[in-house]
Amino acid sequence: MSKTKGLNCRSRYRIMSGDLIALGPGKVDLLESIDQEGSISQAARQSHLSYRRAWDMVDTMNRCFKKPLVISATGGKGGGGAELTPLGKKVITIYREMESKASQATQQEWNSLKKYLTL
Repeated sequence: MSKTKGLNCRSRYRIMSGDLIALGPGKVDLLESIDQEGSISQAARQSHLSYRRAWDMVDTMNRCFKKPLVISATGGKGGGGAELTPLGKKVITIYREMESKASQATQQEWNSLKKYLTL
């Protein structure tokens, strides 16, 4: 096994809107979970977050963007639910592309740096 096999380098962006984190790695992960689960509470469980924390993250994202990223329906007899808006889906794609491009752009430096790291 290669000595550097367990090492990795990840680019992580935090998009700020004033003092608020409009978008970051945890928020994008949460958006992906909401898209998969169709529910903020289910996405919160999957992401190991409290419902309150997940709701606050969604609320912050929705306030920071010109249009909401997530729309939700109140629970009740028919159940609630949440779904991403087209903008929410687009934001995920753009963010993941930024991460990918950053990784590609820094690959040479990463290859040089990991020679000095221990596993």
